[in-house]
Amino acid sequence: MNKVLVPQLKEKLKIMGQQIKMARLRRRLPLELVAERAGVSRASVYSVENGSPSVAMGIYASVLMALNGLDKDLLLIAKDDELGRKLQDLALITPKRAPRQGK
Repeated sequence: MNKVLVPQLKEKLKIMGQQIKMARLRRRLPLELVAERAGVSRASVYSVENGSPSVAMGIYASVLMALNGLDKDLLLIAKDDELGRKLQDLALITPKRAPRQGK
């Protein structure tokens, strides 16, 4: 099933694909070699480089690994979850109790 993506997400995938392609070209690695190292088809690498949303995340990770260790960047995803931390902190705040009456 092909899900509809919001335009901003499509654009981010496109940019990520371009960055992956530039990383491959800077390393002077042919598409075929990256595909072989990643254990995927040339068409899959081509789809990654075009930011295709239909490519599994595991294939993106394999291609990044095949580019000599760029897969370590995956650990940066959601690392600094600013909104999540704020929501967590808000949940930890205990409401102040009103003083007891009659004492």
